[in-house]
Amino acid sequence: MTDKANEIAALLAPTVTSLGLELLGAEYLPSPGGAMLRLYIDVPAAAEGETARAVTIEDCEAVSREVSAQLDVEDPISSHYTLEVSSPGIDRPLFNAAQFARFAGESAKVTLRLPQDGRRRFQARIARVEGQDITFELGEGSPAQITVRADNIDKARLVPDWAALGLGADNPKPGRGPRKDKTKSNHKPAADKPSRAE
Repeated sequence: MTDKANEIAALLAPTVTSLGLELLGAEYLPSPGGAMLRLYIDVPAAAEGETARAVTIEDCEAVSREVSAQLDVEDPISSHYTLEVSSPGIDRPLFNAAQFARFAGESAKVTLRLPQDGRRRFQARIARVEGQDITFELGEGSPAQITVRADNIDKARLVPDWAALGLGADNPKPGRGPRKDKTKSNHKPAADKPSRAE
């Protein structure tokens, strides 16, 4: 995550937690036409004996409503922006070392902030996590492993095993799951309400 995304995620995490959900992380993408703030939420892991549930559109709407109000007050983004609240989906993004550790053994696509061992992008299996050091096992024809500091990871996403999920060439791949979009502007007339981005 960028420094701005980290700042916003730290600001909003308690609000999301108060709704019984978990803020996995945020993406902040500034642009001349207006920034995009994307929040990824999840349901905390179910305790033993409890039934796990997935994020619903109602969860996304509740988070969107509450964080919109908080963003209006805190004003961390001075320009026009679009707020998007989404479940992580099957190709979930990974934002910190703890999330990499949770999915050890699975494959991820990774983009580094600074190149390491001559590469900035790679796909590899998450081998292990020790503190903030994440070790990946690379494919054939490459050095066996690469160890990366979590703060040098710009973006990372799990790579779903479509065959194991029963989603081969004959079956369509699912979308990213429930998502609630909302366009926000901190410099709008009092009578102007945010429009919804579809």
